[in-house]
Amino acid sequence: MAVSEIIPSRNKIFGIPIDRLNLFQSLLMATAFGFMVFFATCFVAIFVLLFYNELGHHSVDMADAYLYAAFPAGVLALCVAEVVMFGMWLRRKLAGR
Repeated sequence: MAVSEIIPSRNKIFGIPIDRLNLFQSLLMATAFGFMVFFATCFVAIFVLLFYNELGHHSVDMADAYLYAAFPAGVLALCVAEVVMFGMWLRRKLAGR
């Protein structure tokens, strides 16, 4: 029985031990995070534009929610998550675990 099986992982997000993921799993989790941020930002931006258009009698195009809010937020979150997850994986590999 290995030590990693006896000692529980402290670095967990929603029950997923992120300090034990291999390279593919780390990059997949980072990509999933980027998509989640994109869709959450898009959802909020669409509702903000909806209320802005209705309450202020404006006519802002709803495509701006994707172009100027959701896409940049998703790309930024994806890049940050990829760097963080790759760094965690690399640090674990260099430490010999």
